[in-house]
Amino acid sequence: MATSSSVSSVARAIFPKLGLSLKSVNAGVFAGTWGGRGAVLEKYSPVDGSLLGRVRQATPADYEAAVTAAHAAFLAWRDVPAPKRGEVVRQLGVALRGLKTELGQLVSLEAGKILPEGGGEVQEMIDICDFATGLSRQLHGLTIASERPDHRMLEQWQPLGVVGIISAFNFPVAVWAWNSALAAVCGDATLWKPSEKTPLTAIACIRIAEKVCRANGVDPAIFSLVIGDGPSIGELLTNDRRIPLVSATGSTRMGRRVGEVVAQRFGRSLLELGGNNAIIVTPSADLKMAKRGILFGAVGTAGQRCTSTRRIIVHESIKAEFTAALIAAYRQLPIGNPLQSGILVGPLVDAAAVAHLQDAIAAVKQSGGKILFGGERLAGKKYPGGRYVVPCIAEARNDWPVVQHETFAPILYVMGYRTLDEAIALQNSVPQGLSSAIFTTDLREAEKFLSARGSDCGIANVNIGTSGAEIGGAFGGEKETGGGRESGSDAWRAYMRRQTVTINYSDSLPLAQGIKFGD
Repeated sequence: MATSSSVSSVARAIFPKLGLSLKSVNAGVFAGTWGGRGAVLEKYSPVDGSLLGRVRQATPADYEAAVTAAHAAFLAWRDVPAPKRGEVVRQLGVALRGLKTELGQLVSLEAGKILPEGGGEVQEMIDICDFATGLSRQLHGLTIASERPDHRMLEQWQPLGVVGIISAFNFPVAVWAWNSALAAVCGDATLWKPSEKTPLTAIACIRIAEKVCRANGVDPAIFSLVIGDGPSIGELLTNDRRIPLVSATGSTRMGRRVGEVVAQRFGRSLLELGGNNAIIVTPSADLKMAKRGILFGAVGTAGQRCTSTRRIIVHESIKAEFTAALIAAYRQLPIGNPLQSGILVGPLVDAAAVAHLQDAIAAVKQSGGKILFGGERLAGKKYPGGRYVVPCIAEARNDWPVVQHETFAPILYVMGYRTLDEAIALQNSVPQGLSSAIFTTDLREAEKFLSARGSDCGIANVNIGTSGAEIGGAFGGEKETGGGRESGSDAWRAYMRRQTVTINYSDSLPLAQGIKFGD
């Protein structure tokens, strides 16, 4: 049973190890040293609604100090050889390994994730540090054939500057690591504005990074932090010409604002925004496997992932049977305190998220849809804080406004199809384009889904769900998802500036295109 004491007892055990205070106000600004002179933010745990901690937020002056310190740190850090930068990031991964349990528990306390998901998110941080360490010896360019004799042409990649990171509550630590580990080995400094819903995990991460930097004689301001709201601190960051790249994860509305502002000053933006992810289930599919993939994708993190499964598109011949099996599985879901073993669905992050779910359910009913299961708000001693809900399954049409927009909560829309072309059209007929999947044992169906005529998403999976991306692949999507790519593959290029170099080792100056100019 979830009680206030369970949350407080875990907090008492882990806060000292993570450099956090239960009673005192935690500094929410790091600019090489800790500070902050803004208003105090109180963070309440979604697990039971109890006060988890207090954080002193940034003022505009605090922001200025942080970006100034980050830029000064970058000027020195860019001269450090990339493999040595990789060694610092390797040690960051080691430090995270040592505190994986505690940091994972903090993610659960602050974001409401079940413990395996909290620990899994910290493992993503460790994995990206490993990836970035290897990458530090592979930041390669190209040698290009020159049309002029005795000339050599090549491209090389240089550090970019200070990278601004705006992260969302649902992955309060992994997104920072995806960006910071790559940026660090590329020679950049970072300035992080986390979600105000998860400030304590951000402070804990920066304290870990600070210790690693100091142990290596590195200016710890390469990992700077400013906690504050979007209208004040977020606007300062996105408008700041000293920040050539802003990596923003969050809603489409937020991303549209960031993209517009950064583009106006000719900066770069790396946007990871909303998803409206669908799974196609064909008649040949392994239905047991499909049910399992949909269940995790739809209710994992209580439906609060950008890769959460929002829509299932099921062939009419199996729709009734498969929907009934899915409802039966939903009835068995253990919902409750995410700190307890065996729980699969924890709370939503706050009361606003619960209200959004209720609004979506009302919109489905008004449009003529049917709630097949769930949607109820849970209360009582077992569900303190008012943020627990029963994951919902609804029968709906793809073109309804409520289906076209992402509801960041556990609501799953079911719809049928007759031909694979129709299913793919339904899959693609939303403004978002992050993740997609098909369950089939028919090779032709799978290949069509993966072809140019298939899924228009940045992620396309066969016989696995829409969530659970690996570090090795670039993560991101198309359309209103923003087009950015983080994490693996060649995503590192976003954090560097490309430079084309031509070297003349002759004793003459031949011009391009054979132009004759002067003697």
